[in-house]
Amino acid sequence: RSSDLWPSSRQCCVACRPGPRPPSHCEQRSSLLGDRPRYFRGSAAMSNPFAHIVDTLDPQQPEKKFFNLNKLEDSRYAQLPFCIRVLLEAAVRNCDEFLVKKNDVENILNWSVMQHKSVEVPFRPARVILQDFTGVPAVVDFAAMRDAVKKLGGDPEKINPICPADLVIDHSIQVDFNKRADSLQKNQDLEFERNRERFEFLKWGSQAFQNMRIIPPGSGIIHQVNLEYLARVVFDQDGLYYPDSLVGTDSHTTMIDGLGVLGWGVGGIEAEAVMLGQPISMVLPEVIGYKLMGQPHQLVTSTDIVLTITKHLRQVGVVGKFVEFYGPGVTQLSIADRATIANMCPEYGATAAFFPVDQVSINYLQQTEKKVKNIREYLEAVGMFRNFSDESQDPVFTQVIELDLATVVPCCSGPKRPQDKVAVSDMKSDFANCLGAKQGFKGFQIAPEHHSCTVKFKYNGCDFELSHGSVVIAAITSCTNTSNPSVMLGAGLLAKKAVEAGLTVKSYIKTSLSPGSGVVTYYLKNSGVMPYLAQLGFDVVGYGCMTCIGNSGPLPDPVVEAITQNDLVAVGVLSGNRNFEGRVHPNTRANYLASPPLVIAYAIAGTIRIDFENDPLGENAEGKPIFLRDIWPTRNEIQAVERQFVIPEMFKEVYEKIEKVNESWNNLFATSDQLYSWNSKSTYIKSPPFFDNLTMELQPPKSIKGAYALLNLGDSVTTDHISPAGNIARNSPAAHYLTSKGLTPREFNSYGSRRGNDAVMARGTFANIRLFNKFLNKPAPQTIHFPSKEAISIFDAAERYKQEGHPLIILAGKEYGSGSSRDWAAKGPFLLGIGAVLAESYERIHRSNLVGMGVIPLQYRPGENAETLGLTGRERYTIVIPEDNDIKPGMNVQIELDTGKTFEVIMRFDTDVELTYFRNGGILNYMIRKMAN
Repeated sequence: RSSDLWPSSRQCCVACRPGPRPPSHCEQRSSLLGDRPRYFRGSAAMSNPFAHIVDTLDPQQPEKKFFNLNKLEDSRYAQLPFCIRVLLEAAVRNCDEFLVKKNDVENILNWSVMQHKSVEVPFRPARVILQDFTGVPAVVDFAAMRDAVKKLGGDPEKINPICPADLVIDHSIQVDFNKRADSLQKNQDLEFERNRERFEFLKWGSQAFQNMRIIPPGSGIIHQVNLEYLARVVFDQDGLYYPDSLVGTDSHTTMIDGLGVLGWGVGGIEAEAVMLGQPISMVLPEVIGYKLMGQPHQLVTSTDIVLTITKHLRQVGVVGKFVEFYGPGVTQLSIADRATIANMCPEYGATAAFFPVDQVSINYLQQTEKKVKNIREYLEAVGMFRNFSDESQDPVFTQVIELDLATVVPCCSGPKRPQDKVAVSDMKSDFANCLGAKQGFKGFQIAPEHHSCTVKFKYNGCDFELSHGSVVIAAITSCTNTSNPSVMLGAGLLAKKAVEAGLTVKSYIKTSLSPGSGVVTYYLKNSGVMPYLAQLGFDVVGYGCMTCIGNSGPLPDPVVEAITQNDLVAVGVLSGNRNFEGRVHPNTRANYLASPPLVIAYAIAGTIRIDFENDPLGENAEGKPIFLRDIWPTRNEIQAVERQFVIPEMFKEVYEKIEKVNESWNNLFATSDQLYSWNSKSTYIKSPPFFDNLTMELQPPKSIKGAYALLNLGDSVTTDHISPAGNIARNSPAAHYLTSKGLTPREFNSYGSRRGNDAVMARGTFANIRLFNKFLNKPAPQTIHFPSKEAISIFDAAERYKQEGHPLIILAGKEYGSGSSRDWAAKGPFLLGIGAVLAESYERIHRSNLVGMGVIPLQYRPGENAETLGLTGRERYTIVIPEDNDIKPGMNVQIELDTGKTFEVIMRFDTDVELTYFRNGGILNYMIRKMAN
């Protein structure tokens, strides 16, 4: 497979939407299945060794077929985890003895043995999903690839999505306006003002490329739109039933696993290859069985459950594995609860977090106005329909972990990582410990004499005080929670009780509500809780990720001055999934993930330093203290309101007009040209330099000689550290570039919105103000340029090294590249001239992205790291790359230092396919050469 992965004559995808296809498509059809040969790709119908198991689901519809896996008559099938059965079905259906071989099917069927052997298997997902922060660079790459193919003498229109792709625009809107009735409209107007050029480009892409659908801005958060609208659960396409499955360019694509649709996040680079018809090459994963038992307490939310699971599975260690939930406790969870748990899969490190389809899933499909005809029947026929109360259906897992839901208590996570769970009852004491603890994930290193520091300031003519632990951002946001009616209505009911008790939120606290879809607004309004949310400052500010992605907007100037001038540890509380340093807002050093009701509770309290059991939230008009327990709604209260107000008609009304309802989007102009006309003056969209010197001939791999370490980093360096998505600092290299183009700071927008411009993104690489570089021994987006011994910006240092002809590497610790699936976290280092990264371990998607850009991921051998090897990072490094034919997946290579020391590390090309990409200088180069050939 690694020698020739692109079948230029086999371009049809089973899941293709109607549209033009290559002429060979019809010519290659087989008559094996009458006039419906599109069950197979191209000529695969003639060679598929499993054609004999094609069956009819309904005798009344003989034209509708499916691959009946039970006809394999293999006892191993019934023992497979349900998620592995999805992989098996895709391999059987797409088996053509070319890209997918019979041996691949055997390896998956023999999962109980092969899971431990690091065997490589191909997977063809049914579809791809993108959001605009990752979607814009993907479309930019496609446009540039068309130019490159034409330059090399090929047909540029071959660069065209084959696998269906949906792009949801949800990452561009910011919280510029809040606490006012017109916040939504004003924020959406600003969104279009800032991003018109990006949106016009995306609209061009939707017209220039086949099989690409755009969901306009203002529609909702990508994963909730996927759950409520885009998900099929079972495809009924071209006369064939098969399971819905997908990959997405957002790490929280796993949310759809809660509905029984297998999906996970991949890098944008890998997703582009899938869109062009390339199968994902993956190591057959181990599957952890997570058994849920018991019932949650009346005061516990789904957020509490997922934060508990996140910490638990982080401790177990599930990186690179699938998790499948089972047990009687699953029946206690709604689809929204399951989706919440599946959503935070990246935070506990797994690849996927799967809940097989059961009757609750079918009920949800009916509630959301989806067609359910034949879904259950098909899944039962292929052994993929689950009864969680029937232990006889329990498959064999690699390992079983258990959780009694009755043991879950209300909790938050923070102050710097989503896996650092803290019981709500311990929040006050835990924050006090963090204040004085050594700088780290649970420490701010504030001197004891400053712990009680208070700062007076004025805002809107009123006097206020700030101290360590003061809440300055309280945001109900993110796909994790805003898709869940139980926690959203819980927040609304708590707000109602709080207002009725006379409680308020201080005016300087930046409060916001960004629902995951218009459905949420419907049931909040219809249930009567929206006015109470608005009274506490939680007006709807937009439909998108917003605060969770870092689009929190500015804080009031007096608040910023009070924080910065007195080195206060101010707090953000959000119902999100990520709270890494510098992500939510530059001025909130502590950020806690919490359920929507707790977000409101901490907003009312105004501080994280509160013991809700013993400290009142405030007093009512009669001076009576009001405690959180007095206003907290029970699960029974919430469920009663949910049953009454979350109804199918809401989903129908919202989604039947979703693609046409945004008039600003409808009025955008886009050309119909197949090649994009690049505007040299644009600061948003720029043709990237990745393919400038590309030729058809492969260059032999070369050793990296005498490299300097650009950075020496510690553990858990996230993609937010590597390629920030938030505000562009006024004194940064990116700001200097934009200023040179005539822009003012008000026009900078965010790094996320500038991902279509490599000049901005290269300058923004490692520009996070919280990046801790051991060369400097302090957080700053700077490094040492060793030849001159100067401390300068990381971009400027890389440019100097490049001018001097010196290659570069990065040293890092454990979990390098954790967080969002951000392709610019690999593209940016590539443009800085970084040839390799040496780390103790990698986050799965980021390692894949490095491979996709031709950057070598190196890993210390077990038990070794920079400290044990005595590395300071000030050495010069020669990485000895073997001759081409001698390179093997997972092999050791030698590193030679200018000090005379040598040691071996693991070269993390894990499959033959990844080696093919490396030989081509990256996956996109590989695809271009195939298309142009």
